[in-house]
Amino acid sequence: MTESLNVISTFQFSRTSLEKLREAADAEVLCITNNDEFLTRLQEADVLCSYWVPDAWRTHTKRLRWLQCSGAGVDSLLPTGILDVESGITVTTAVGINTTPIGEYVFGSMLMFNRTWSEMVRLQDRRVWPRSINWYKLGGRELAGQTLGIVGLGSIGRRVAQLGRAFGMRVLATRRTVQTDAQDPDVDQLYPTTQLHEMLGASDYVVISVPLTQETDHLIGEAELRAMRPHAYLVNVARGRVIDEQVLIRALTDGWIAGAGLDVTEEEPLPATSPLYTMPNVILTPHISGVSVNYDTRLTDLFADNLRRFRANAPLRNRYEAERGY
Repeated sequence: MTESLNVISTFQFSRTSLEKLREAADAEVLCITNNDEFLTRLQEADVLCSYWVPDAWRTHTKRLRWLQCSGAGVDSLLPTGILDVESGITVTTAVGINTTPIGEYVFGSMLMFNRTWSEMVRLQDRRVWPRSINWYKLGGRELAGQTLGIVGLGSIGRRVAQLGRAFGMRVLATRRTVQTDAQDPDVDQLYPTTQLHEMLGASDYVVISVPLTQETDHLIGEAELRAMRPHAYLVNVARGRVIDEQVLIRALTDGWIAGAGLDVTEEEPLPATSPLYTMPNVILTPHISGVSVNYDTRLTDLFADNLRRFRANAPLRNRYEAERGY
């Protein structure tokens, strides 16, 4: 590909990153914050880096050939039709660039639950010094020797598995494409998705790290939550709709499971009326597990590599495949 590229981005790259991207594209990379300017520039863009596109993107594009998503999940783009094969647009994702912060988030949530840290912070705010852990049911669980079950052994799930091993945990995982009795170097036992209930029943901690697709929408419902152990702790860093939220609230209220760490919910922002805000066995965060000071650098490295590949007509990394949904 020898002609000059017109590259625009709604992700605000740093100056240092823009220099790397200009070199990779052999062209200017324009970061846009104004919506009107974006729609104007989109008409002549060959390449777009963004987490969103307008629903009527077809009427605003003449030359667009490739969308580099600035995030890992692309389910929010489904209604626009840009993910359809018929769109003619190549779509690549940022899968893999947030494995480090999300892996650390998962274990931060688990450690907070084990040590009843959220309750201790509330006691600190009230200037209360418990003279006995039994007065406030302050916990002291350990990760070592416990079983960690990972639903979805992708890039994030694999990082969680590696950290679990470092904590001395037994690690189980499901993967979409796996044969019975298959093995993996980062887990002690690998399950096909047909054996999800078996893995859930064997786990003390369960981490959800699958993409949202037709197959995973409400993957975790009543049967799955009842299959878990009463002392188990569930962490969701995938998408809120992977779990049936109303059933989860019942499970947390009635003691089917011990607690949940939720970085995502079915509706975001979570309505103020949701009981999840006040449940003592829930650690709730506003979809920030992937946030990191290094996000710009990692996205730049991925985008720059793909820009070079695009110019050379080479296969792009993290290409979205419509048939699998991610």
